[in-house]
Amino acid sequence: MKKKKIGLMGGTFNPVHYGHLLIAENAYEQFELDEVIFMPTGSSPHKDSRQILDAEHRMEMLRLATADNPHFTCSDYEISRQGVSYTHLTIRAFHDQKKDCGLYFIMGADSLAYFDTWRCPDEISRLSVILAAVRDGLNMEELLPIREQLWHRYGTKVGFINTPNFSVSSNIIRQRVMSHHSIRYLVPDSVGEYIRENQIYQNRPGN
Repeated sequence: MKKKKIGLMGGTFNPVHYGHLLIAENAYEQFELDEVIFMPTGSSPHKDSRQILDAEHRMEMLRLATADNPHFTCSDYEISRQGVSYTHLTIRAFHDQKKDCGLYFIMGADSLAYFDTWRCPDEISRLSVILAAVRDGLNMEELLPIREQLWHRYGTKVGFINTPNFSVSSNIIRQRVMSHHSIRYLVPDSVGEYIRENQIYQNRPGN
């Protein structure tokens, strides 16, 4: 029986935008995944939680953004659990729940350079395949030696997702909202409407 292939895509998603969705769709297609699960971060070890929107809003925007895609789903695992959201703990939990599935962790290729500073990179490598999104002019000649080093150090399996450049970030979207500029074509219409209706990001200095 063919093993089900599940992509896990974490992030603050503050807010989710088309760049996130493009990466997930390309990962799904290029690596023949059966499902991509979006998981908003609860308490991130890398970001100031005071500058992150409430988890309920981020989760609802994700649900709206993925509602029309049958192979996209959302999980509140990281925002529901207590403590800091470390990747190795999340992957271990999903591995224990879905022992008959292969796990593929989706992230930006720029993160490969400091992957060995993460908590338990050996466990992440043992329980999942890394799918790294190559975008924003990243140099493959620099990425290939890093992939080789991680393979020899941790047995890390890395696949590269080729995805169109989409020069937008959640930070840019937040700034545009605060400046009363349009975010149309940067986020799904349903997400833009949710931001307007709930007056999100309009008065959040430092975000």
